[in-house]
Amino acid sequence: MMKIWLKIRSSIWYIPFIYSVISVLLAILSFYVDDILAHHPTYYDHIPIIFLADIDLALTVLSSIATSLLTMTTITFSSIMIVLTTFLSQFSPRTLQNFITDPSTQRVLGIFISGFIYSIILLLLTRETDVHQLFITPTLAVIYVLVCLVFFVFFIHHVSSWIQVSNLIFDITTNTLKAIHEQFKDKKDVTGDAPWDDWEYGDILSREPHRIFAKESGYIQLIDKDGLLQQTEKDEVIVRVEKRLGELVDIDTPILSVWKMGQVESSENYLQFLTLGKERAPIQDIEFGITKLVEIALRAISPATNDPNTAINCIAQLGKILTILGTKNLPKAFINDGNRNLRIILQQPDFGEYLYKAFYQIRLYGKSDISIIIALFKALLEIAEGNDNEIKKEVWCFAKYIVEGLQQETLLSLDKRYINEKLKTLAKKTSQKEELFI
Repeated sequence: MMKIWLKIRSSIWYIPFIYSVISVLLAILSFYVDDILAHHPTYYDHIPIIFLADIDLALTVLSSIATSLLTMTTITFSSIMIVLTTFLSQFSPRTLQNFITDPSTQRVLGIFISGFIYSIILLLLTRETDVHQLFITPTLAVIYVLVCLVFFVFFIHHVSSWIQVSNLIFDITTNTLKAIHEQFKDKKDVTGDAPWDDWEYGDILSREPHRIFAKESGYIQLIDKDGLLQQTEKDEVIVRVEKRLGELVDIDTPILSVWKMGQVESSENYLQFLTLGKERAPIQDIEFGITKLVEIALRAISPATNDPNTAINCIAQLGKILTILGTKNLPKAFINDGNRNLRIILQQPDFGEYLYKAFYQIRLYGKSDISIIIALFKALLEIAEGNDNEIKKEVWCFAKYIVEGLQQETLLSLDKRYINEKLKTLAKKTSQKEELFI
């Protein structure tokens, strides 16, 4: 069920389809309103004549509205394609889904498509009879058009906002932070496991597991840990997920290893707890949001673009994400059932890996730009200030890694002075006595 929902929700037609169904129901309801008015002529006395139309005017208005809404829909599609082209060429191909799955984009498209369907159905149902001589449906359609105009103005503003890279960066950061808060608990709210909780892992390594291979190619988008835990507890097995979230698997790639403790009829049903798709999904994949920001930063510092301020903005947002991530209890590799029996083994990144993947490419391609290096040290300083000693050690280790990659012979005196000030402050914040100067 989760797989179907994920595919539906990631489609651009999700909200437009719902709106279209509603428009069909509204058109039928409008027709019956006209039918009620026609069979009770006294009701016309309570409606201003300006809101009523004869058959010729009704058909003219409805056909004009249908044509205009189709034109507005075409313009909307064109605007969407312009935004997608901009994202592809200037930012990152991975950022396309941010705009496509944005509720506002889908909502505006759904309003226009449903308005066209509403007008067409009314145009089909509206006809003159001995009873039906005046119609109120054209007025209802005009009201619908006015609503569409409001949404059209909103969409123009929405597109102009999305093309601005700062808004895109903010949106990616917000979604990533939301996913972090939803998936991970704060360290202060979690008690550590006892050292003997995962003793079975060392024992089962001496036994040969049953391998389960992928049935299709794609990226691992979702792992239903709760469902998998219930199934493994029921079958009395231990399952190791051989691939991580966001990794690409091919057909016949070993994706699960199963150690059978009891009688299991079939192990293939464990694949139902893994969702594969044609592209990565940010639902559980925190690293995917980080990757998007990194790619925007790399495009910005490339010689073709030469926009270091955008890269600095990305680095600041990455620092914000890692600061929050450092306060969270990252998922452990071993998951036990209610009886403290080992059931699931996962490939889980630690904070050091998140930190490395967030900044190592930026460090490599931005090492000749002093503003990028300074921004990296500022981000590390922010991460260190908001986290515990364990995170501070990782931050200091990465700071040394940055210094190792600097071309110190090309740095000018003021550049060295400014970097050394940042290093001195960082050493103080991370409680390091080691001197790290250039």
